[in-house]
Amino acid sequence: MTLHRKTLSGGALVVLAVLFVAVLLIVNTLFRGARVDLTESRLYTLSDGTRNILASIEEPIHLYLFYSDKGTQNLAPLRTYYLRVREMLEEMAARAGGKIELEVIDPLPFSEDEDRASAFGLQGIPAGPGGESIFFGLAGTNSTNGRATIPFFQPDKESFLEYDVAKLIHELSVPKKPVVGLLSSLPVSAGFDPATRQMREPWAIAQQLEQLSELRTLNAEGLKTIDAEIGTLVVVHPKQLPDDALYAIDQFVLRGGHLLVFVDPNAETDTSGQDPENPQAAMFADKSSDLGKLFKAWGVGYDAGKVVIDRLRALAISRGPGQPTTRHPAILGLTAGDFSRDDVVTSGLESINVSTTGYFTLAEGAKATLTPLIQSSGEAAAVDTDRIRFMQDPGALFEGYQAAGQPFVIAARVGGKLATAFPERSEAGHLAEAKDDAQIVVVADTDLLSDRLWVQVQQFFGQRIMNAFANNGDFVVNTVDNLSGSGDLISIRSRATSQRPFTTVEALKRHADERFRAKEQELQRELSDTERKLAELQRAKSSDQAMILSPEQEAELKNFAERKLEIRKELRGVRRELDADIESLGTRLKLINVLLMPLLVTLGALGFVLWRRNRRRAAQGGL
Repeated sequence: MTLHRKTLSGGALVVLAVLFVAVLLIVNTLFRGARVDLTESRLYTLSDGTRNILASIEEPIHLYLFYSDKGTQNLAPLRTYYLRVREMLEEMAARAGGKIELEVIDPLPFSEDEDRASAFGLQGIPAGPGGESIFFGLAGTNSTNGRATIPFFQPDKESFLEYDVAKLIHELSVPKKPVVGLLSSLPVSAGFDPATRQMREPWAIAQQLEQLSELRTLNAEGLKTIDAEIGTLVVVHPKQLPDDALYAIDQFVLRGGHLLVFVDPNAETDTSGQDPENPQAAMFADKSSDLGKLFKAWGVGYDAGKVVIDRLRALAISRGPGQPTTRHPAILGLTAGDFSRDDVVTSGLESINVSTTGYFTLAEGAKATLTPLIQSSGEAAAVDTDRIRFMQDPGALFEGYQAAGQPFVIAARVGGKLATAFPERSEAGHLAEAKDDAQIVVVADTDLLSDRLWVQVQQFFGQRIMNAFANNGDFVVNTVDNLSGSGDLISIRSRATSQRPFTTVEALKRHADERFRAKEQELQRELSDTERKLAELQRAKSSDQAMILSPEQEAELKNFAERKLEIRKELRGVRRELDADIESLGTRLKLINVLLMPLLVTLGALGFVLWRRNRRRAAQGGL
């Protein structure tokens, strides 16, 4: 009987094992590709825009992830980020319906794979154990020999990882250059200059746009519609545009076109009013621009009669030969802290120079959204444009300066489902309202496009060499590049990173730093008071006693020295308390993870066993 029971028990275990394997095979088959993202910020869930881009791929795309596995053995942060990148690429490949083939390559030093990575244009970083270059980049090819690369995946740009990869895939799936329209009243592109009777060179920004896209110049006079091939329209200094041209822009935006517009309360490159016989005509000429009718319909507030001045961002300019430089509060050098770090257009920029710029607001009750890209500092103010135009000394702008106490929005994204500014019109195909959210970027300065504010252009053997000293060009190119992508690509903004900071520890450190600074300031105040008292005692002494410390001075110095030691002791105590708080927090976490959680799981399991036993006994008692 015992042998029979053992045989039966052994057979039951075998059957259970077979059933377990069968269930696993069935689950793997039925739920192949199924994923559950339990992270707080949905890090491993692709956005809708990325999914739409993947679904629209028509021809196969090959992706090659080059990663130096052996060369990064001692680079833990890079290895962690590699797993993040690879998992995202695998997720995209799984969602692409077989249209993306992913290959992971470890380019060993002096191997053909390393040569292949260099041929693709990937960037090798000399960080290996022996100083050899390591690779961590992505290359992609399509069926028409098109290529696109991400030279190196930087962990500090993790929030834009999905955008960068989706952009690469989008470029390979749509290899044709985007068509960009340019509508400008300023001499941005090359052309004939009637003043010099010679051909003028294009601005540096126009040359960069021509490299990025197929640039088509439009004429405001007679413009009634925007060609359907134009996906992005760049409008520069729209001065008194005819209603037909405004209507063309209005309908272009409503049917899904992307718009980048530069207006200005005082365009310094505007040559309006120039008259050799009347030199003052140009001074009194109107050099402002506006899209008043469209801005009003969109709910965007803009005053062409106001200029932003900023005493914190004022650049130093030369007033003439032999004269000292002076700070000009209307010519601003904006820095990284003034740019949105959450938008792919401005996240990597360090400096942008603007001159006599305006600003934007959002009208009350507007249906549109206004998301700042570039702002002034909080110490900026707004002055009348006429005060700038007739000003002789920039320093006069500091007189009566009153800061607004909040930054002014110089450039922004405008979104939302917009309505037409021409409800009275009824041409064929007229749209009264947009079906999708608008993709518009507005900038309140045109001077940032001019060469003088961001680039030095020199002739070198017939070629124009550009040396940029600010990121104005990068901002414009990034914006046009972003707008020229699909709406799905633009919808992919920065995502959360996989870095999980110790917020409690950081709060403890901030609190300790505040106490530390307070003590340091107290010590500095006491030092200043001591120096003041010593100086007063010194002045009260006679000339023959000047080099000898009086008893009062000696007592004052002794008191300060003792107080200095006490404060230093208190400062050390603050640091020790911080270390103790962090260590105490770590101890509590260890106790929770090592003892409390296992204890709770054990008690839960024991409770479940007791509950089942009591239930079984109750059932047997009922029988």
